[in-house]
Amino acid sequence: MSALKRLVAFLTFLVIALPIGAYGYVYHKLGFVHDSSINTDLLNNTDYKSEKNITNVLLLGTDGRNKEEVSRSDAMMILTIDNKNKSLKLTSLARDTYVDIPGHGKQKLTHAYVYGQANLLIETIEHNFQLDIQHYVAVDFFSFMDIVDALGGVTVNVRSGEIRELNKFIPETYAWHKNPSKGSMQYIKAPGEQTLNGYQALSFSRIRKNDSAMERDRRQREVIQSLITGAKDLPVTKYPGVVNSILPYVKTNMTPNEIIGLGTEVLGIGNLDLKSLEFPTNTDTGRKIGNAGYVIPFDDYEVNVLHDFIFEDIQPVK
Repeated sequence: MSALKRLVAFLTFLVIALPIGAYGYVYHKLGFVHDSSINTDLLNNTDYKSEKNITNVLLLGTDGRNKEEVSRSDAMMILTIDNKNKSLKLTSLARDTYVDIPGHGKQKLTHAYVYGQANLLIETIEHNFQLDIQHYVAVDFFSFMDIVDALGGVTVNVRSGEIRELNKFIPETYAWHKNPSKGSMQYIKAPGEQTLNGYQALSFSRIRKNDSAMERDRRQREVIQSLITGAKDLPVTKYPGVVNSILPYVKTNMTPNEIIGLGTEVLGIGNLDLKSLEFPTNTDTGRKIGNAGYVIPFDDYEVNVLHDFIFEDIQPVK
């Protein structure tokens, strides 16, 4: 199940798309999302690769559907705000990446959140990928559909081979959606570019069996880009509804001033088109390893590719 939209939705609206004119209202509301349990010393340290004018924000979504306290980080992405090269980047971290989780040995990356939530997940990512993370944003399952609806839907290109799998999930996501204005259940009937509502977009993002993990991440990034486009043009009158939909489901280490400051940096870049990378870069190496099950190992050269993408704005050749 994809949580990527929930985390994106938050980052998109609250960090990327809020005009300074709404500062007072937003500042007050953002005070409720600060997570004091996160180890800020870990985030403030620069033991791993970092550069001035480049900020890495870990976006993560959990797969809990009943607000359970412990769940897995189903979607993990690094949003890079690159003021050196004036670009925005999004790196998808495969949940099955085979990593060394401190204190727990070699396992899937997604398990780190179960053992130690955001603190351990950040430590695991920094240690294995030799990359400094400055901030994190966590969003749970329930926020995504409300956010999409509040933004007027997301525009994506639905391929003919995706329709059957997308529609398979719609009855379930429709039942989960508690918005009294959701209307009658609607299936997707034709391929092509179209605007999906909240439960349709969630179904689109959950497609995973009819193609590859890379295609799944491609769909998630397409949803993120559409959310960014919709959020930056959102009328001020819509702020209260969207903010109130998001806040109950969000945690971050950032203070209100840090969130608004980061949003200002993003707007200063000007171009909100996302460059994207899938990590590990060679997902074809996936295989079963011992009790870990199906995992995706990675090589040292792939870490160098990740660093080149984030810090030097070098897109790997496919």
